[in-house]
Amino acid sequence: MTTKQPFQAAPYIKEIGRGAKGARSMDREQARELWSAILDGRVSDLELGGILLSMRIKGESVEELEGFLEASEASFDKLRVPAGEFAPVAIPSYNGARKMANLTALLALLLAREGVPVLVHGVAHDAGRVATAEVFEALGVHAAPDHAAAEAALVKERVAFMTIDALAPRLAWMLSLRRILGVRNSMHTLVKIMQPFAGPALRLVSYTHPEYLESLGQFFTLNKGHAFLMRGTEGETVANANKAQKIDWFHDGERTVLVEKQTLVEKLPALPEDKSAEATAAWIQAVLRGDIPVPDSIAQQVAHCKQVARSLAAGAALL
Repeated sequence: MTTKQPFQAAPYIKEIGRGAKGARSMDREQARELWSAILDGRVSDLELGGILLSMRIKGESVEELEGFLEASEASFDKLRVPAGEFAPVAIPSYNGARKMANLTALLALLLAREGVPVLVHGVAHDAGRVATAEVFEALGVHAAPDHAAAEAALVKERVAFMTIDALAPRLAWMLSLRRILGVRNSMHTLVKIMQPFAGPALRLVSYTHPEYLESLGQFFTLNKGHAFLMRGTEGETVANANKAQKIDWFHDGERTVLVEKQTLVEKLPALPEDKSAEATAAWIQAVLRGDIPVPDSIAQQVAHCKQVARSLAAGAALL
């Protein structure tokens, strides 16, 4: 129970709750104010349910995404890493994999081996799927319990995994509401696009529904941060080992195509047939040893990330 002043959300619900065709979007400041009040615990459960379901039906406008994200990022302490040759890379992992092996950990470890600091943040488990956290655990990369531990890991091992509960508890609470409402809410998009670092960083972002290619494309063009946007591999932001997905790079308000549209690779890589976390971890270790070649599409993704991370670090050093 909060002792803070309750936030009257009815005027907002009146506008956004008119259905897919009749609803009106909030401007950036209204969205920020409403989302801040939600994260601050000042919105009643009844109103919160109405808001989340209204947004689920209406969909977020670019201005709403900006306001929601501003409030979300203000609700937690961002990570800090010492300046170096490479700016850090942030990889959200909130889907896991079911049909293919989850190779998000491979992407992170390949980047770390090149000297790029990589933070993977996400959920610890996902029912019916193999979560990246489980693959990391099988690889001996344990989840950082707090910001200090994650920052230390980024310096020493160049890779850290944090659950969203440890990184941003208020955002984790919003994600947990799916178990009550039965559907996702706007926070499931926000955790994939948020900037968890205090300084310049490259965000790897994926989308699962085609309409998000348009809205997130507009968002990153206006947001002016650095991000790679691609169709998710079962929702994960790692290149599909069997085909090269289109990857768009957003930088300083511009959009550059790094990888063209999806094409099947000439020779399919020998991926692990067993999709369990343990079998996937063993396969990843074989790749890191050089026993199995790195899938070409992932190698390309690593090269692009490394190049941009280096340029971001160089640009920050000039400021």
